[in-house]
Amino acid sequence: MHPILLPLVTYLPLGGALAILLMRGTAEAVEGASRWVALWTSLLVFALSLVMWGEFDPRQPGFQFVQQLDWAPSFGVSYHAGVDGISLLFVLLSTFLTPLAVIGGWKLVTTRVRDYMLAVLLLETTLVGLFSALDLVLFYVFYEATLIPGSLMIGVWGGPRRVWASIQFFLFTFGGSLFMLLALLVMWNVTGTTDVPALMHLNFPRALQCWLLLGFVVAFGVKLPLFPLHAWLPDAYAEAPTPTTVLLSGVLSKAGAYGLLRFGVLMFPDAARLFAPYILALGVVAVIYAAIIALAQTDMKRVIAYSSFSHMGLVAVGLFTLTPEGVDGAIFQMLSHGVIITALFFCVAAVAWRAETRSIDAFSGVAHKMPVLATLAMLFVMANVGLPGTGAFVGEWLVMVGAIHVSFWVALLAGSSMILGAVYMLVFYRRIWFGTAGHGVVAMLRDLTAPELAVLVPCALVTLWMGIHPGSFLRVFDPAVVGAFNPPAQAATAGKLHLALR
Repeated sequence: MHPILLPLVTYLPLGGALAILLMRGTAEAVEGASRWVALWTSLLVFALSLVMWGEFDPRQPGFQFVQQLDWAPSFGVSYHAGVDGISLLFVLLSTFLTPLAVIGGWKLVTTRVRDYMLAVLLLETTLVGLFSALDLVLFYVFYEATLIPGSLMIGVWGGPRRVWASIQFFLFTFGGSLFMLLALLVMWNVTGTTDVPALMHLNFPRALQCWLLLGFVVAFGVKLPLFPLHAWLPDAYAEAPTPTTVLLSGVLSKAGAYGLLRFGVLMFPDAARLFAPYILALGVVAVIYAAIIALAQTDMKRVIAYSSFSHMGLVAVGLFTLTPEGVDGAIFQMLSHGVIITALFFCVAAVAWRAETRSIDAFSGVAHKMPVLATLAMLFVMANVGLPGTGAFVGEWLVMVGAIHVSFWVALLAGSSMILGAVYMLVFYRRIWFGTAGHGVVAMLRDLTAPELAVLVPCALVTLWMGIHPGSFLRVFDPAVVGAFNPPAQAATAGKLHLALR
């Protein structure tokens, strides 16, 4: 196991960004070189993250690839980074989607290309950094740092209402983060340290746990997003350029769910049990509310945006079932959702870029002109509604298994995401891809190009892989989840049960 792997995966994108920043030459030459540097840097980072995955030993408890350096030792703050089975796969998700975002923006982003590619690589560094941070101050720094490239990518390269969308995204996230900062300061004042592994072994008084968890719920609930903290989402997802939307919905929203799991459910178990009924209710509301709103949309991108919101409500339900099955399902759902929602946004972009409109009413019979896209889009639509054989089915099924231990009604209402999802996604697919052959703007469409296939085919393969062989992912994070939710004496028995499920 090479300890240098994690620093390379974290900071190599920063090196690529610096190389882009230092480029000189004609505008056209710099733009072309920026694209290639961003692509090869992100591909190398993805390859290194695959090496980390191969060398990771899920049977070994605790964190691996650990790096710890003095930062502010007199204040109990250090640079402490490492991954366990949970955080490793989110690092992998970040490094997988970044090169897809670079390829996807090859033609979609045509102005200030160098700045855009620089922002993509900066965002990758902040995402890998926050998923691997083992110090609360370090996590907070990386978490806040995502705001800079994220807001700029929306505000500079977005649609007509991009400035308003960028401001909303910044203010909601920054405002929520203040509650995390207050919780962090209280924890440091009580314990004298911000080291996450040390804090995990401390038993805070129940009343203090409740206040601390409330701060983290507000902070991470904005990014998740948790109903009713989602007001920024429709505009940000719709106005951002598609590669940015992919990173926001595919990875950045997972940072909220990851933080809620790491610094909420696992760190404050007593408070989590008290909060569970309320978070479960909010999760169910998000599942149903977002699905109904999605059905009423006339903008293709907003349909997918509300679909993402609905599925993240299901993730919140899984996390607060406080059962190994439910948390396993939430993690699996986050990973599969990150891939599926990425593919759906790129499918929409492939049509909208050619037709120069995102209005659903402008399309009919796209399948006649773009049969390859129609086939891939059908796969991702079916995956989004939880069809067996796709990754989303495994995640949703495990969440339902966890929810049924809590309440039959929670499981039933949360499971309605499959039915409601099938309604709005099939209506969405029928209106665009079926109907009269190629009239209006559809008559001008041509099928997918090689770069577009280079984005969508890997997503299709991963979606099917997660559905057909989920054990290759479950075996990585399941031991960490089982160890957190089961006493040591029961961990072996629970582990055998989960092995049987895989």
